[in-house]
Amino acid sequence: MYNICMQTLSSSLRIGVLRGGPSSEYDVSLKTGGNVLKHLSETHQPLDIFISRDGTWHMRGLPRPPEKILPHLDVVFNALHGEYGEDGAVQKILEQHGVPYTGSNSFASAVGMNKILSKQIFLRHNLKTPQHIVFRRSDDLVKKSAEIFKTFMMPVVVKPASSGSSVGVSISRTPEEIKDAIIGAIKQAPSVVVEEFIVGREATCGVVDNLRGQQYYALPPVEIRPHIADFFDYDAKYSGQSQEIVPSHFSSEQKKEIERLAVLAHTALGLRHYSRSDFIVNSRGIYIL
Repeated sequence: MYNICMQTLSSSLRIGVLRGGPSSEYDVSLKTGGNVLKHLSETHQPLDIFISRDGTWHMRGLPRPPEKILPHLDVVFNALHGEYGEDGAVQKILEQHGVPYTGSNSFASAVGMNKILSKQIFLRHNLKTPQHIVFRRSDDLVKKSAEIFKTFMMPVVVKPASSGSSVGVSISRTPEEIKDAIIGAIKQAPSVVVEEFIVGREATCGVVDNLRGQQYYALPPVEIRPHIADFFDYDAKYSGQSQEIVPSHFSSEQKKEIERLAVLAHTALGLRHYSRSDFIVNSRGIYIL
């Protein structure tokens, strides 16, 4: 499907750009979609497909169901973030209507968005990932918080199991902070991952399919230095105040290993077209987040 899309891009296409959506990353998606619309070639026919917070699709400013919009498109550029846009939900809709789209298919998207499933796959492929405990809504909050405090060295990282852009992620140092962080994270997802805090330098690395003669091409690793938080949280990512350094200051060996691990994560999760993986470079090795 990807090759077909790329081959047909030489002629004018009706490209629907999905943006907005019902997730907590609505505002970021609007910006992403706006940039995509701005930079699409003038030889094509970009269409702004806005999805409101309540999940209603719009084309040319009018609310319309997907089945009334999708027949008018040749391909969809998915600029949605978070729930619905990255977890396989919108991908299923596009697949049901036979419309080609950018990014991974519905199954791989669902797995990649779920931190618990991703960690299981990473471990099977010998990718280092922080040790973790899963908290579910049915668990005893006080008992589980105490168990976590006894199991891990402090601090720990608390994060929703299925959200992106570091939404709901926090660092906790006491049982009370752990409990409060879980309460906050459980509002974002039915399960929460509590994991060891890995001290080190942050990196992110993109992978693109079929580029420069390679089936999976790793882009140069980016070194991230958050300015306004203990870690690269939502505000640090989108406020413009963090440093994203390219070329990074990692050693040549570390860069090669980050690239290798990014490709390994991409293939292990069954992703397509493009992906990006986040890492912590630590004295014990490189951990994928």
